[in-house]
Amino acid sequence: MKKKVFILLITLVLVISTVMAGCSSTPEPAPAPAPAPAPQPTQAAAPTITLKYGDQNPDSGWEGSQAAQPWLDQITAATNGRVQFETYYAQSLFKGTDSWEAVKNGVGDMAWMFHGYWANKTTLADVVSLPMMPFTSAKQASGILWQLYEKYPNLRKQFDENHVLITWTSQPYFLITTNKQVKTLDDWKGLKIRVTSGPPIEMMKALGATPVTMGMPDTYLGLERGTIDGMLVPWEAMLSFRHFEVVKYYTYAPLVTVYFTQAMNKNSWEKLPDDVKAQIESVSGLQGSLFWGENMFDTAAAAGREEVKKLGLPMEEYTVPEEELDKWSEIAGQPLWDEWVKARTAEGFTEAQEILDTTIELIKTYNP
Repeated sequence: MKKKVFILLITLVLVISTVMAGCSSTPEPAPAPAPAPAPQPTQAAAPTITLKYGDQNPDSGWEGSQAAQPWLDQITAATNGRVQFETYYAQSLFKGTDSWEAVKNGVGDMAWMFHGYWANKTTLADVVSLPMMPFTSAKQASGILWQLYEKYPNLRKQFDENHVLITWTSQPYFLITTNKQVKTLDDWKGLKIRVTSGPPIEMMKALGATPVTMGMPDTYLGLERGTIDGMLVPWEAMLSFRHFEVVKYYTYAPLVTVYFTQAMNKNSWEKLPDDVKAQIESVSGLQGSLFWGENMFDTAAAAGREEVKKLGLPMEEYTVPEEELDKWSEIAGQPLWDEWVKARTAEGFTEAQEILDTTIELIKTYNP
């Protein structure tokens, strides 16, 4: 009996020792968690660049809605939204006639520029404004002017007060008059006709009319009040300024083509990052020039005629026959081309004849 008790006690001691040993053992440490990845530095968004844009025409007009705003939107898209525009249409920042100097002096960063306002400033580019030049469309003439701008350093230098992004032209202007249809050379005599500066002034003199220069926004009242009897005009201006409300007669002849630029203040341009400059240039240059010529002018003709028809306004039309047009060209075409070459050569631009010849050759061969 004592032996059984002794064995039971020994067994109990062993059990208790085993249990106590298990309780006192040190557990394996849990694996340390993996370190959290270091936070990646966040790249700051590129700052927005806001440019002040001035335009003499209303944003609701043809040029504003079909060319200017779409092109500004192209720049914003090309720069991934980095370039935004503060727009001032309808001469709300400066007058169209003051736009070149206003941008040069930093009143605005960029503007629509009509070079017919400034005689003797860009005389070599005036080659595209010589009377009776046989351009077929504004798109064609715009592409030709940009090629001349790139090819001839002296021509380009005449624009260098501002940074030019685009050059473009109208299609050939025709004549509208209030009280008299012009059909022959004699019909020009005594008429006061609004023209732009440069070669068109000499053309009017040669045809027997009195040239009058004024800003486009003033022409509606000029026609309505009789300050002028008529004007040379494209359909784009007719749509934007509604001249068809105050004229009756339309005479179709390829009288003169005028030209424009989109230009920036030089300091504003130089402050832009190089990648932004390249992005703006991607929708400027030749591509932008063709866009402006086509969308500001070539597409306006059908829309303008439709508007006149819809409003039921008087519209007496006349297309000058070739034999009569030859008479006009004989006194107001080739002689003025020759005078232009002579005058530019006298100014020291010995390449003037080559510029004219290049323009004529491109008219024959260039069809964008």
